[in-house]
Amino acid sequence: MPFESLGEKLANAFKRFRSKGKLTEADVKAGMREIKLALLEADVNFKVVRDFINIVSERAVGTEVLESLLPAQQIVKIVNEELTRLMGGSQSKLTIASKPPTVVMMVGLQGAGKTTHAGKLAGLYKKQGKRPLLVAGDVYRPAAIKQLQVVGEKLDIPVFTMGDQVSPVEIAKQGVAYAEQKGYDMVFIDTAGRLQIDEALMEELQNIKAAVHPTEILLTVDAMIGQESVNVAETFNNLLDITGVILTKLDGDTRGGAALSIRYVTGKPIKFVGMGEKLDTIEPFYPDRMASRILGMGDVLTLIDKAQAAFDEKQAVALEEKIRRQTFTLDDYLAQMAQLRKMGNLEQLVGMMPGMNRNALKDAKIDESVLVRTEAMIHSMTLAERTHPEIINASRKKRIAQGSGTTVEDVNKLLKQFDQMLKMMKQFSGMGKSKQGKRMLGRMKMPF
Repeated sequence: MPFESLGEKLANAFKRFRSKGKLTEADVKAGMREIKLALLEADVNFKVVRDFINIVSERAVGTEVLESLLPAQQIVKIVNEELTRLMGGSQSKLTIASKPPTVVMMVGLQGAGKTTHAGKLAGLYKKQGKRPLLVAGDVYRPAAIKQLQVVGEKLDIPVFTMGDQVSPVEIAKQGVAYAEQKGYDMVFIDTAGRLQIDEALMEELQNIKAAVHPTEILLTVDAMIGQESVNVAETFNNLLDITGVILTKLDGDTRGGAALSIRYVTGKPIKFVGMGEKLDTIEPFYPDRMASRILGMGDVLTLIDKAQAAFDEKQAVALEEKIRRQTFTLDDYLAQMAQLRKMGNLEQLVGMMPGMNRNALKDAKIDESVLVRTEAMIHSMTLAERTHPEIINASRKKRIAQGSGTTVEDVNKLLKQFDQMLKMMKQFSGMGKSKQGKRMLGRMKMPF
């Protein structure tokens, strides 16, 4: 999980404060030393660490902490507020042009995920009712155009291309003109990256900027390269005056130094974060929510956002009716699993829950393959078997196991879980919409 290492070290530093009823300046100084080491080990820029510690220390030796009955909580509060401020304070949204199309120029080094995140971002805004167009402006990297076309096809978003024999500046100009002509209200230009920053790359990007006057210039930065990501961001910002950052591969970065350093060094906000390989794994960046995650306070608001995005109101009404009439089938069971999986990676979701013990979760892995096997077993059943699982005898179980690549034991386990759920639903169905009934539904066991 992101910031896992930093979160653990900060939690250990806070233990020093919790062990004392009252704090002295010496206690604060010793605790700040541990916080400083935690930040440096998380690959946070040393200038950022120095200023952060100075600000937190100054506040921590004030009367609000030293004279407080609960000084440890006050220090956690201060660190939370300063982490939020360090990462930008509040969400920075993508600027939408007053006159369409909104032109977003994607820049960054090769391998940072620029092409994929151009598609992710276009897909995100398509869900919000926009008409995006992807423009293939990387004519140098082999198969870059094809990659963008594959991404566009998966998301059902058109891709404008002129091949790899036309200059990227001309492609960008023609792409924006095409969008204006066809009524696309957002344009995402995928530009060429390099393995390292060079003058030719920067000059080309500056020429594209001058030609199309983009609404936004978003730099994609690989979070996992740590301190180097800050240097990349600083260089791109100096030469292009970027408007924001997309921090990619944050789900694989347990340190989090880039997220804590980029805003401070460049003065430009992180606007989005990539949280996985799938094309829907992109999130708006909320500094306050990220600070809460770092400090182990959870991220309920993002969890709610994900639930609402996956929630199908009509399906929920139909489900309530099925529970009331006791006609819940294995097809309905499968539909509920699909709703759960729409919310994203289960380990990340657990990490957003307040009060979850980091150490308890450290070696715990939520086996999402169990969900896949369950889906395979249900898909291997006939309609009659999914509707009336009581007819599934030994020979049917063997056929289902063979068809789904599982074992008869797996099929038995699934049927037992489903039967337990039905028994609970029978009790629940007579309780209407009472609080007790809802609590019972919440305790139903899902197969993961």
